[in-house]
Amino acid sequence: MLLKEIKNIYHKELGVTYATEEVNSFFYMMIEHYLHLERFILAIQPDYVVTKKEEEPLFQGLEKLKKEIPIQYILGTAHFMDLNFMVNSNVLIPRPETEELVHWVLSDYSIDSELKILDIGTGSGCIAISLAKNLPNAKVYALDVSKEAIKVAQKNTDANNVAITFLENNILKESNLQQKFDVIVSNPPYVRVLEKKEMSKNVLEYEPSLALFVPDETPLVFYSAIIKFAIKHLNVNGKLYLEINQYLGKETETLLKSNNFSKIELRKDLYGNDRMLKGVFDKNE
Repeated sequence: MLLKEIKNIYHKELGVTYATEEVNSFFYMMIEHYLHLERFILAIQPDYVVTKKEEEPLFQGLEKLKKEIPIQYILGTAHFMDLNFMVNSNVLIPRPETEELVHWVLSDYSIDSELKILDIGTGSGCIAISLAKNLPNAKVYALDVSKEAIKVAQKNTDANNVAITFLENNILKESNLQQKFDVIVSNPPYVRVLEKKEMSKNVLEYEPSLALFVPDETPLVFYSAIIKFAIKHLNVNGKLYLEINQYLGKETETLLKSNNFSKIELRKDLYGNDRMLKGVFDKNE
């Protein structure tokens, strides 16, 4: 079959659900991943022929896309901070907004900084691994409640050739951790159940709800726990970086202000939403 015919089938089958540009992106990601073809292949070889064996994964992937399974889960990989990360249904798919959080941390320190960093709720390990990759003198720790998520993060650590110390711990429970850190960073669950109506099927049905949702009645439950933890485990003048719910920026900021944090900064993401908070820990006890 001609490759351009398969592309036309993708548009016919997926065009009802996805925009043209998105279908194009899916198709090119598929041929890159399974056939190792460049995206411009049809521009230089419009009559490129695909064998029957080569067709199979493309059509299998198409069937999964029709069910709105995220393409990152279909391919088993996602890109973040110019690195590749294994992903599956045990971890969230890394987002561009979270890259902004990592860039913020990196902008505050020089490449040779000797830091102790903790990533709370590490998931795929994308934050911790990206920081370790860009701050080679830092000692990076990563905490998660999920054994399965830590397995994924460990594989990503090995694949990206960095050293991370993993801690299996529930941040909502009392910790017996003894270490102190210069930086704590976290992208915890923050989506209220009432916000589900704003979300697409591919997120709601396939990404882990454990890593996404919080009760409507206590939407800042993880931030309260992280701040309580940070008070015990941040060095004086240590920094706390948080990805936050866009609708609860001021409330989360107030939480930091009332817990010995100063120089608090609230930043918007690339879409103009309140998305990130930073605070410096002042031990005024």
